[in-house]
Amino acid sequence: MNKQINIRLSEPMLNKAIATSKKQGFENLQEFIKQILREKLFETTEVTTKEIDFIKKLYKVSEEKNLYGTEKELFSKLNKK
Repeated sequence: MNKQINIRLSEPMLNKAIATSKKQGFENLQEFIKQILREKLFETTEVTTKEIDFIKKLYKVSEEKNLYGTEKELFSKLNKK
């Protein structure tokens, strides 16, 4: 049996959650929040938030300096061991 809960969110957090849920294609905010809970409670993360932040910074620098050339060249470099 499912239980209903109520939560209070600040206006900025609510607005951000609604915008993000729409952007990611969720039917409604409730489904978005349930998916976040599933991910946090039941799924293991292979990449940490810190690693994701590092990847974003690396990507930005790579884009700015055109360090990887074409997509094919990038994947070729990434696949090398």
